[in-house]
Amino acid sequence: MAKRHNHYESAFEALLREHRVPYVAVDEKRRSLVAQSGGAPVESLKSVDFLVSPPGRESFLVDIKGRRFPSGTRRKQYWRNWSTRDDLRSLAEWARHFGEQFTPLLVFAYQLAADRSPVAADDLWHHRGRTYGFVVVPMVDYWWHAHTLSAKWDTVSMPAADFRRHASSWRNWLLPSAECGMGSVECTKA
Repeated sequence: MAKRHNHYESAFEALLREHRVPYVAVDEKRRSLVAQSGGAPVESLKSVDFLVSPPGRESFLVDIKGRRFPSGTRRKQYWRNWSTRDDLRSLAEWARHFGEQFTPLLVFAYQLAADRSPVAADDLWHHRGRTYGFVVVPMVDYWWHAHTLSAKWDTVSMPAADFRRHASSWRNWLLPSAECGMGSVECTKA
């Protein structure tokens, strides 16, 4: 396993390896140039972070979003879930190129910074002295509910209530069907 410099991505990759979920880690040092359909000019796309193909399930295009839980020093902010429009646009474009057998997902990798957690205790992941809670949101749900957070930085965010309604544990999405009911979270995604 090549060492990833982003500790959120490194923790997620270790989780996939531990659970023997087939994946490809994408080298994202360079943006990809992709030809548009209909003769439109070539565009630059941010790479996805992982291609994940659990046995017995659909495959996924995964973009990791590392955040602290909670974030903020003066005022604690839970469920921070911002993304850039470019990240979402690129993920949607990759989904178009890969086809409908690949579902685009945003995986929010929350590093726990306090006693509260975004997931059940059984779903926490410990890696290199840090504790993470991985929360998955389908890109289409995120896109539908996101609103502008910062026009200057071209970022969007889902309201916390919508985010919590559409988010679920990594187990629901990434474990093979046979394993998908283990732990404290019952799997609802087929």
